[in-house]
Amino acid sequence: MRATVRAKGEKKYTWQDYLTWPDDERWEVIDGAAYDMTPSPSFQHQKVAGNFYRVLRDRVGKGPCIAAIAPLDVYLDDVNFVQPDVLVVCDEKKIRDRIYGAPDLVVEVLSPSTSVKDRREKKNLYEKFGVREYVIVHPEEMLVERFFLNEGRFRGPDVFGSQEVLPLLFLEGMEVPLWEVFEVQPPGEGEGA
Repeated sequence: MRATVRAKGEKKYTWQDYLTWPDDERWEVIDGAAYDMTPSPSFQHQKVAGNFYRVLRDRVGKGPCIAAIAPLDVYLDDVNFVQPDVLVVCDEKKIRDRIYGAPDLVVEVLSPSTSVKDRREKKNLYEKFGVREYVIVHPEEMLVERFFLNEGRFRGPDVFGSQEVLPLLFLEGMEVPLWEVFEVQPPGEGEGA
């Protein structure tokens, strides 16, 4: 997947511009700069994102929160709208045809071409708009970084490996067994055989 800026120069793109673009193209706009999200991500990226979504959906499905997976627009303001890989929203007023406002949790699965944007521009964007928790998944290294909003700033990262449990701080008692996300053997299984 390439994450190229649509056009260079002084032009800032807005939500109204975006609504006129072809439906078969995926774009994100951060501070007015448009990032091309086509072609689609790799199979490994989608497998990890899907597994993370499934774990979240199974755990939050009975409560006030809802899990969602890309492509789904998250409108933050007229020059900032993105399509996180996985997200959780706990305020039903934000859920309409799209998500309007900051999700409680955003999960981005890194691809070589989007890694810098996800770790820099999107991290800054999510912090600015008040995403309570930001998880960056490194599929090749099989680890995650977790940032948590505290007094308006992201703290962390806390780093977790593929055989650990990721406690999500935005929702008490929420845990993600990362071996399910990365499809590896659970800790302790197969020992002593």
